[in-house]
Amino acid sequence: METWIYANAQTILKVFISIILIFSIVIIITRISGLRTFAKMSSFDFSSTIAIGSIIAAVIMNSGQSIVKGAVALGGIILFQALFSFAIRKSKFLQSLFTNKPQLLMRNGEILYDNLSKCNIGEHDLIAKLREANVLHFDEVLAVVLESTGDISVLHSSDDTQLMDKILLGVDLENE
Repeated sequence: METWIYANAQTILKVFISIILIFSIVIIITRISGLRTFAKMSSFDFSSTIAIGSIIAAVIMNSGQSIVKGAVALGGIILFQALFSFAIRKSKFLQSLFTNKPQLLMRNGEILYDNLSKCNIGEHDLIAKLREANVLHFDEVLAVVLESTGDISVLHSSDDTQLMDKILLGVDLENE
């Protein structure tokens, strides 16, 4: 009998075999589709990664789920992700509809409070990211960007280096 503390040997063996099979399938699918599968380049990529993790967990932990069903679900998500990424690259309309534009939070040492508010980010969160990037003074900050993935990029320099304009390609500069 299985309880929340104990599992019989057959159940443990089934979990172990499921782990080996489903991760082998993930590796094969990733080799075929490429590393973009797990890249966090957009919110859609992030969602796909979460869905893949959920499928893996369901197949491993739920004895009622088949390996084949899990493999088909994984393949389907990754195929949809590839088609979606292709469509976004080819269509400006779809790109504007489904992708977030990176937002400028700080420029040349100045905090852009309107953009912080628009992005629902507090000043304390911004300053924590500056500390994480080893910024010692606001004057060192060339730009802080909330990326479309939700990551925050801190571009800084302690000398008089100027920020190359192309680095901010695609960033919403309207409220600068």
